[in-house]
Amino acid sequence: MTHQFPLWLHILAEISLALGLVSALIIIADETSRPQQMWIMNLVWPLCALFGGLIWLALYFRWKRGVPRNRGSAEAQPRMKPPPWVAVTTSASHCGAGCTLGDILAEWLAYFLPGLAIAFGWKSLFGEKIYAVWVVDFILAFGLGIGFQYYTIKPMRDLSPRDGLIEALKADTATILAWQIGMCGFMALAQFGWAMRVYGAPIATNRPEFWLMMQVAMLCGFVTSYPVNWLLLKMGIKEEM
Repeated sequence: MTHQFPLWLHILAEISLALGLVSALIIIADETSRPQQMWIMNLVWPLCALFGGLIWLALYFRWKRGVPRNRGSAEAQPRMKPPPWVAVTTSASHCGAGCTLGDILAEWLAYFLPGLAIAFGWKSLFGEKIYAVWVVDFILAFGLGIGFQYYTIKPMRDLSPRDGLIEALKADTATILAWQIGMCGFMALAQFGWAMRVYGAPIATNRPEFWLMMQVAMLCGFVTSYPVNWLLLKMGIKEEM
């Protein structure tokens, strides 16, 4: 079904997606000369900029740029210690980067390979394809999120691979669950509470409006995971980055 979205919404979606992509590319270009201390963070910041756009771009340049390769630069050290909320935001972003990458991969894989959604319950367990895609979303988001945490916590604590995996699971399981609750909760409202009521069908993955909704959903995931990250940092279960 072809949705006849309002022109203003279509334009807004294209602008928002363009800002996210440009913000990510700016960060990637900057990281070539100012790499992050932990290599995994070189992926975190541009991935989060895809949904956070100018907000995450500003956060990166204000607080989280890496040290220049030429350490003699006057900019080699941060000007001041970041406030506590920056550590929590960075921790939530770290979790969110894995979720973002997982969700992007899952949505496009299910779009180009409909059999994947069938394999995960569409038509057998779920009447709507969306639910099966969300299962794939969660599996990839969880796996990538734990992987991102593993490559952070293992070198920081000098752990064995086994212990690193255990600590990564302890550090990020709750945050990924919180992120996915916020993200899927908003997408459920957008798809079932709006698109299906107004248009009779969910927004297709190949529409810019879908990815605008996904950007907002990721921001909702950030909000729901923020207090969980704050608590885990305070308890020492997660490491500041």
